[in-house]
Parts: sequence; C-alpha cells; structure tokens
Amino acid sequence: MSQEGASYRAAGVDYETLDAGKRLALSSALATSPLLERRGGRALDASRGEPAFVFELGGRTLAFVVEGLGTKAMIARAVLEAGGANRFADVAYDTVAAIANDLCCVGALPLVVNAYFATGSSDWYLRGDRSRALVEGWQRGCLDAGATWGGGESPSLPGLLAEDEVELAGAAVGAVPEGRSAILGEELAPGDEIVLGSSSGLHANGASLARLIAQRLPGGYATELPDGTSLGEALLEPTVMYVPLVAALLEQALPVTYLSHVTGHGLLKLMRPQRELTYRIERLPPVPPVLEFLVEQAGLDARSAYTTFNMGSGFAVYCAAGAGERVVGAAATLGIDAIVAGVVEEGPRRVVVEPVGVSFEGAEMELSAPDEPSG
Repeated sequence: MSQEGASYRAAGVDYETLDAGKRLALSSALATSPLLERRGGRALDASRGEPAFVFELGGRTLAFVVEGLGTKAMIARAVLEAGGANRFADVAYDTVAAIANDLCCVGALPLVVNAYFATGSSDWYLRGDRSRALVEGWQRGCLDAGATWGGGESPSLPGLLAEDEVELAGAAVGAVPEGRSAILGEELAPGDEIVLGSSSGLHANGASLARLIAQRLPGGYATELPDGTSLGEALLEPTVMYVPLVAALLEQALPVTYLSHVTGHGLLKLMRPQRELTYRIERLPPVPPVLEFLVEQAGLDARSAYTTFNMGSGFAVYCAAGAGERVVGAAATLGIDAIVAGVVEEGPRRVVVEPVGVSFEGAEMELSAPDEPSG
C-alpha cells in the first residue's frame, strides 16, 4: 500500500515537548528530597532521570516507579470489536512488564505492584470476559515479575475517557538485594560491553503511530503481514519480561554497570546515563516483521525508526569487558535471545548505530533536571 509518510508527532506524541515537561518536573522534585530525611530515609538524587527513583530507608535501598501502557489497550478493544481474539490479558501483562522492566533497571527487584484501571464508564466491566482477562493478565505479569499484587485503583472517568476505553497503568516498589548498590551508571567505563536483549515486537511504545497506520489501511488491524499474521495480532504480542534476567545477573554477581529498558525514544535510550561516553553498536537483533511493516507504511528513515520503535532491541545490559557472553548465556537460559551488540568508548556522549549508519548526539536525549529550577 502506498501512503503518505506518518510520524509519531503526527500521531500526537512529541518527545521534545514531553521531555521538556519532564525536566521541569524533575527540577521541582529535587527540592523535596530533604523531606525524606524527616522520615529516617535518604533520597538518592543520582537516580533522578533514571527509570525508577531510588531511596534508602531502614538500612535497605528501595526503588519506586509509576508507569502506564499508553494507547495499546485501544488496539485490543478494536481487535475484539472487529471479531478478533480477546487480548486484554496480554495488554494487562504488557502494563506490568512496562512497570517492572523499568524498576529493575536500577538493580531493584519488584516487591509489590499496584494496578490502575481507569474506564470511561463503569459499564466497561459488564463484559465479563473482558474484565476477567484483564485480571488474569495482570496476575500473570506479577507472577512472572516475582511481585505481589498489592491492590490498586479503578476509577470511572466519564468525559475524560471514552465509554468503551480503559487506561492501564500502575506503580511498583522494589528492593536492591542486600549487599549490593543501586545500578545508576556510576561504574560505566570505556571498554564495557553492551548486550541487547531481543524484543517480541511493539512492546508498549509506538502504539499511537501504529493506530494511525491501521486507520489508513483498507484492512485495518486485519491486514495480513508478510509472515502470515494479522497486524492486530502482531501488535498485541506481549512484552518480554526482563526482570528474571536482571535477577539472574544479580544472583550470579555478573559485573553489570548499567541497565536500560528500550522503550520510548528507541535506541536513544542507550545513552540515558549522564556520562561523557560513546556507545557504539556494531550488531543489532533481528527486526520483528510487524515493526518492519510499520516503518515501511509510515515511510520512516532509519533515524526516525530507531527513535520511535524498539526495532527489535527491548533491553540493554552494560557489563565489564569479557562478561557479555555470560550475560547472553544467562538470557538464553530464560528463553531470551540476546547478542553482544557493542561497546562503550571514550568520547562525547552519543550513540553510534553502525549497522544502519545512524548517530545520535547527547543533546537528543536529555532527561535530567536543568541546573537551575525555572522560576
């Protein structure tokens, strides 16, 4: 199908604007750090801008995160209404994975996950098969993350959400194993290896653009992909849960120096650490067919593709030189495909993706708070 190019911005998502808002919020958040000391704790401000906030309390190092699924649940609703399969268990699992995969990036393993199920109308729950699937998928995600489902909130928000939609999000608290420190990139060094764990497809980022593309296709979500699956089926493939991998790496005491969940911003996330280092990628995992299809339909060049979608890389493990193959082996034991993809080098803060001829400069990925809070 020939169609005009599409972009994430055209689909309503502009990371430049969103990141500016995040940096403003971080500035204000920093001013509240001393309050934790009144409760006997200590904020680790070096974790500001990382996937999870880290703090100390009662002799333990803990982490906290809030994360949402985005608009992927709208795809599940559309597929079900079109006579397809009920995939609400899968999007619930996606949400837990999005939360837990972020949490473990700082070296913390999930303890408790809470759910946030917001609907446009309480009538959403009248479809028993749909609500049962949602609960089943959330529980399965918690089991795979090794976390207790503590509870949550299920507001009905008429006027804010459409009556037939559900917004999925949640929060989690985790703990860094005793005797270990949080992983915040302070030990990153030139010569470290970068291992990329494969994704299963869309995961939880890029759904707004995927929906825009589906709307333009005559067959919509029923469009058949080259591998024989339907677009809707492929988009709803559940996210890989990387928590067991991180748990194994910590248990085996492998020399991990940083962890990055490749979500929004794509491979820009490889330079999330606020360090003057170059991250050179020499090999890439295979691109899932559904992502190849979306890139083709949207007319994205390599730079846009690798900053919009994960393009097959779901999680990055940075480790000391020579430890990469051991990380790959640990991943394989858990059924996760991974490769030693690159190396950390001295140089300016940037990502060089050699296989696709793209470089990202440090100014393109800035999630830390400004030096001076805005007045």
